[in-house]
Amino acid sequence: MARSAAAAPDIHEVVARLHQAHPDARYELDWETPVQLLVATILAAQCTDERVNRVTKTLFVTYPDARAFAEADRAELEEALKPTGFFRQKAKTVQEVCQALVDRHGGEVPNTMEAMVRLPGIGRKSANVVLNTAWDLPTGIIVDTHVNRVAPRMGLSRETKGDAIERDLMAVVPRSEWTFFGPAMVLLGRYTCTARAPKCDGCVMADICPKVGV
Repeated sequence: MARSAAAAPDIHEVVARLHQAHPDARYELDWETPVQLLVATILAAQCTDERVNRVTKTLFVTYPDARAFAEADRAELEEALKPTGFFRQKAKTVQEVCQALVDRHGGEVPNTMEAMVRLPGIGRKSANVVLNTAWDLPTGIIVDTHVNRVAPRMGLSRETKGDAIERDLMAVVPRSEWTFFGPAMVLLGRYTCTARAPKCDGCVMADICPKVGV
């Protein structure tokens, strides 16, 4: 495991402070079914959750389930997804994933990591978002762009790739906290430990964070 034990704060203290700062931490995508959450996660690539939520408010009315997405007119779906950016690729991925759900899982989202990462274009991060959020399953720890930035800053990993950072975090964060830790770290990164000008003075981790690279 490539992490700096000397620089890293005590993980139990980190978890305790995350509970203090974000007691009701949740992934900020709006959804009602696991299929909707999976689609929203695909759309959130290089797009804010706020914008995705504006799009899915009407999108999920038009396409209520996996079969509806799979059978959608591609041009119409692309038009609906335009505000999220990279809409052609996202429409293609959404349709391929939803077709796979229909063909392999009766239109439902599988609840195992093994089955999730076999879906077209779905990696561990997206799989964890759904498995952690929809079913509270500790299959791993969500590492999105925010966690990818915050974990190394806090000395919790020296890695740069999401899967490697996740392995480092899984090695130290108690498994019982995995489904909370990911969303809480996302919120810390989104609102406090920002990419530019992180708000260190107002951060609950200020006195224990080594501020690597800041």
